[in-house]
Amino acid sequence: MKISTRARQIEPFYVMEVGKAAAQLAREAAGSDRPVIALNIGEPDFTAPPLVREAAARAIRDGATQYSPALGLPALRERIGGWYRDRFGVDVPAARIVVTAGASAALHLICLALIDPGDEVLMADPGYPCNRHFVRAAEGRPVLIPASAQERYQLSADKVRSHWGKATRGVLLASPSNPTGTSIEPDELRRIHDLVRERGGITLLDEIYLGLSHDAAFGRTGLALGDDLISINSFSKYFSMTGWRLGWLVVPEALVPALERLAQNLFICPSVIAQHAALACFEPESLAEYERRRAQFRARRDYFIPALERLGLRVPVKPDGAFYAWADASSWFARLGVDNSWDFVFEVLRRSHLALTPGRDFGHAETARFVRFSTANSMDNLREAVARLEALRG
Repeated sequence: MKISTRARQIEPFYVMEVGKAAAQLAREAAGSDRPVIALNIGEPDFTAPPLVREAAARAIRDGATQYSPALGLPALRERIGGWYRDRFGVDVPAARIVVTAGASAALHLICLALIDPGDEVLMADPGYPCNRHFVRAAEGRPVLIPASAQERYQLSADKVRSHWGKATRGVLLASPSNPTGTSIEPDELRRIHDLVRERGGITLLDEIYLGLSHDAAFGRTGLALGDDLISINSFSKYFSMTGWRLGWLVVPEALVPALERLAQNLFICPSVIAQHAALACFEPESLAEYERRRAQFRARRDYFIPALERLGLRVPVKPDGAFYAWADASSWFARLGVDNSWDFVFEVLRRSHLALTPGRDFGHAETARFVRFSTANSMDNLREAVARLEALRG
């Protein structure tokens, strides 16, 4: 059977190979005194809090399971707008909010709405691989621009200017970013957006980890820069609803009808049960729980990053959000008899029963030296992971 060119252009998600190997080892090590510790998983180790689970059960019990409007439940769009007002002091009318089947559907919809075949979209390298694949799926061309530690692994206005060409449609940014957990300096984000606006382009800003910002200097939404900036967000990370597949877009109001037409045809609507559950995310009790969890993620970061540094696994930029550490593992390569982070990860898995994520998925800019650690795990497991790494180092 002939596979489409579009499908052939999408690279494999290499980290899944690590996940399969880790799952097999976990089965073999079940009941042993050294189970596999998963530091490769990019999702909170917390699940949806009680009020959210109760709201889902209530929706099922009451039969509130039929289609919603393609743009999402009006009440949920209002609640999301209220969160921006209360948390960030930014006015985001419900009319600009489009609820989607996860941030993945949000990115898919916005790329289909705004990108034509051959359009180029600038993005940082390293960066989350699926973001560039959504551009490819819309027959656009992702242009990966190496971003250094000095730039917080983010695009700068100077680099956007120097790489802007005739086919450039805009930029796709992520702040905080996966895999680095770093955000764009607010003034630099303003300069980037001003430059893109001057050229008649689009600024797409992935903010799915925004709720998990740990430093006040960075915990601001880019939506304060104007109604023409487009934000992608999700209930997965801060709101601990990964498997519920619910996200949203904030877009200029003039773009909403086009997105509605696309959503009606591609998805009909997001999961209605998940939407009813998500209404409870914004109750005071749930928000207080999310803030307690955010504090735990920050405490884990503050323990784990210095521990990695002591072991020679250097983290060039301290993450200011999310739950990742982007660490240079090259000083360990000779010790483990490897010459890249891909082989390093499998050696660490085999010898220490620690599952990590190699840099290979995240681009080409020195990614063969780097691994991503996820701190979305208990403090006890993080301490045990450090002890195993210390033993491995010898």
